[in-house]
Amino acid sequence: MKDCFDLRGRTAVVTGGMGQLGIAYAAALVERGAGVAILDVTDRPKVRDRRFTAAVRSGRILPLLVDITRREEVEAALKRVVRELGKPSILINNAALDSPPDAPPSEVGPVEDYPVESFDKVMAVNVKGTFLCCQVFGGYMAKRRTGSIINISSIYGILSPCQDIYEFRRKGGDVFFKPAAYAVSKSAILNLTRYLATYWAQKGVRVNTLTLAGVFNHQHEEFLQAYCQRMPMRRMAAAEEFVGPVVFLASDASSYMTGGNLVVDGGWSAW
Repeated sequence: MKDCFDLRGRTAVVTGGMGQLGIAYAAALVERGAGVAILDVTDRPKVRDRRFTAAVRSGRILPLLVDITRREEVEAALKRVVRELGKPSILINNAALDSPPDAPPSEVGPVEDYPVESFDKVMAVNVKGTFLCCQVFGGYMAKRRTGSIINISSIYGILSPCQDIYEFRRKGGDVFFKPAAYAVSKSAILNLTRYLATYWAQKGVRVNTLTLAGVFNHQHEEFLQAYCQRMPMRRMAAAEEFVGPVVFLASDASSYMTGGNLVVDGGWSAW
């Protein structure tokens, strides 16, 4: 029987590919046989991964410096991908901005004082950047009548942030609220997915959302304790645990799935 998870001969594009999750996705796609182009504003991986490094050296991963909020740069990236790797049929919109638990006070104050500049910056990358990549790469796929787009969202795109898990910041007198911009942007991804899924449904392009919970990245110990206490599985995810769902959505294993939201959150949204 044909391996429905086989990606040999396919070309994938991963935005934000130099980050912790982007690296894991790219390495996994290469292992399944795909060539992978990475679109990022940096050419330095944020974590070490031998499989990733080897794939870059072999030419199976093509790193490209691209600001996804600029359509002309995304269009130039498409041309290079086609020329150097092949015709793209997989797009993973992974790039995103967030305010981490150790963010500066100006980013995590009361919502009434949240800087509009910060809101605009988050929305530009998380929503506009995703939309532009869908326009350019998705439009190309639609012309070829084949493709799978995976838009990465978050539990904070379907639920309001649990402000209690940041109490450790407030114990020392800090004012800390998880900002609204990230949650708003990740919620927007869900309906962008639905819109494009129905728009391209008869042109062979599937569009799905992958909604994720937090991934372990050596966060502050008090934050980890509070977060994991709220999580039914009592732990954060390892980056590798999101690889399987990505491969599933990218491959023919999900050939009848479009407009969907695959939630991989350790049970966070179950209560």
